[in-house]
Amino acid sequence: MKYIYFLLSAVFITAIFSNCAGNKELQERPPAQFQQAYFISTQDSIKLYIPVVTIQSDRVALDSVYFLGLRGTLQEEVQNAGVYFAQFYKGKQDLVMSSDPKDEYVNKMPQKAEKVPFEIQNDEAVIVFTQNNRTKYFKITGILERSKE
Repeated sequence: MKYIYFLLSAVFITAIFSNCAGNKELQERPPAQFQQAYFISTQDSIKLYIPVVTIQSDRVALDSVYFLGLRGTLQEEVQNAGVYFAQFYKGKQDLVMSSDPKDEYVNKMPQKAEKVPFEIQNDEAVIVFTQNNRTKYFKITGILERSKE
């Protein structure tokens, strides 16, 4: 009887710890100091901009972002330091059709919707970042749409 009790306890404890390891939780403290995030929508893509005032780049790295059911890689703009962006392709752009397959390499693949591991609204995004070699998540809210300049 003690053997069965011990075995069930071990299985229960293992289940609890394995569930915690895969649990994705949003961080309450931001990994950086952000300004107002915004996006610009065109016929073929959506570009999300996240201005960052300060970030401890030696401890925190912004990796990707979930927005409007899509996931995109965050990159820092070359011309505008401190502004990160992610581009999402809707698949409605003009395609280059040619008898030479090399000419068609400029075509971008449309992004498929990806299951977002969190409940987010259309004006929210979840930033995926690494801090001290651990993947973490932070939700930003109040994202505004701007017209194309």
